[in-house]
Amino acid sequence: MASCVDDVAGLWLPRQVAGVPSRRREVAVLRTVAASTLIALPIVPALLSLALPISLALPVGAALVVACALMLAVCGIAYSRYREEREAPVAVVTPPVVIDMAPIYDRFAGLVTVHDIRGSVTGLYGRDAADYLSWMRDPSGRGFLEQIHVSDRIVFLQTIDLLRQGTERATIDIRMERPSVFVEGEQFVYMRCEMTAIAGRDAALDSILVQSRDVSEEAHLRAEAAQKAKIAEQANDAKTRFLAAVSHELRTPLNAILGFSDILSGEYFGKLENDRQREYVSLINQSGLHLLSVVNTMLDMSKIEAGRYELIPEPFMVSDVVKACEAMLGLQARAKGVQLTSRIARTVSEVNADQRSIQQILINLVGNAIKFTDRGGLVTIDAETSGGDMKLIVSDTGIGIAEDKLGLLGQPFVQIENDYTRKYEGTGLGLSLVKGLVGLHGGRFDIRSRPGEGTVITITISLDGSGIRTAQHDSAVENTMVEFPPRLKERTDSHTTNGNAVGPALRGRGNGSAGDMDGGAGHDDSQAKTA
Repeated sequence: MASCVDDVAGLWLPRQVAGVPSRRREVAVLRTVAASTLIALPIVPALLSLALPISLALPVGAALVVACALMLAVCGIAYSRYREEREAPVAVVTPPVVIDMAPIYDRFAGLVTVHDIRGSVTGLYGRDAADYLSWMRDPSGRGFLEQIHVSDRIVFLQTIDLLRQGTERATIDIRMERPSVFVEGEQFVYMRCEMTAIAGRDAALDSILVQSRDVSEEAHLRAEAAQKAKIAEQANDAKTRFLAAVSHELRTPLNAILGFSDILSGEYFGKLENDRQREYVSLINQSGLHLLSVVNTMLDMSKIEAGRYELIPEPFMVSDVVKACEAMLGLQARAKGVQLTSRIARTVSEVNADQRSIQQILINLVGNAIKFTDRGGLVTIDAETSGGDMKLIVSDTGIGIAEDKLGLLGQPFVQIENDYTRKYEGTGLGLSLVKGLVGLHGGRFDIRSRPGEGTVITITISLDGSGIRTAQHDSAVENTMVEFPPRLKERTDSHTTNGNAVGPALRGRGNGSAGDMDGGAGHDDSQAKTA
């Protein structure tokens, strides 16, 4: 009977509703009505047959039972729902807790303002608000925005737009106008605004919290530092131009000194009376050659610093440059009792580079290695390839240099002095020239040294000259840029290789022989040029 009643209940109520706990009472009513109907269905027609014919008693009794069952079912379901509504708990709506943020904001340093999504100020707070409001106009509403410098208003509004798009926080620097400019002298106050987005209930931007602080002193320090840097750059450019001018002016009298001393040494217009005269003429000639070497090095350095040093890349045999260096400095090495040797790997053939610059690099490095190597020492020139690069390695068994002196290497007119190197002459320009020439080739300069054991210097340049093309391309692109207002162009540091500073780039130990790199080998190079 219960199964039949459930089937009948399924006709009255949807199945998804009949299984819900809140509708079980309605199903119970239907079961009761159905059970009563099944009991009354045979009894009522039988009782009516006592007074009515059987043909009339059966349909009338069945109709009466069904009508009563329907009425009872409807009334029962209505009553059960009425009771359910009466017994249902009343939902208590808790109002949201509103926290007053004013006491918290008043503890913040500087001036704290709350802005709406359009930038208007809706609240003023801050521990130092009174100090700021003493010179500001009323910032309420649009007053804060109207006091910002015209060009900085765009930045302020753009930052608000970023906060609208989902950015949580941002920091900008703006200038605020001072109404008392004629009294106190400063028209604008530099302010740093730290802006934070405050979301509403629907996670959309509701307001913006801005904490502003006076950073005028910091701005003045930055401007002063920039001005001093500009003055230093101009002074350095003036120094470069001065060295170039002096060098050019020195070469004219030097040519006369060297030419006439050569004539006197050759005794073309008569023999000198004694050996002392010959000695003095020889000293004049040697001093002139030394000075000419220094002048040539200074000119090359000035060209490199000014970006006017011209490289002429062409294919040439590496062995030819190494042999020329040996031939030029072999006599100097033998006179000092130092063995000079070279080792060229079979894989080394041609390289695309500026031959004069590569030869100058080798002459300076080898000449310095000879100068700082004692009698009985060894100086070696190695050439090898690694991938698409060529490596020139100059090693010696000289005095070396301490690691803490590496930061001074490569600076013009700086010599690494200690008890061993003070007896050696030089200007300290040679290593600067070497680094500059290597940098123009887009190469790398590495040095390893240990005091009392010797030095190893490695020069790495590309075999196909791609480093030169890259450097020239970058320089050409930079020269096409026009700035307004015009200013002096920034000078690229000539003492860097591959974009690294000289000091940090030296990962090994320093070269004592390179520390006083004065182009000592350049003496012979200058002799060759003069000849």
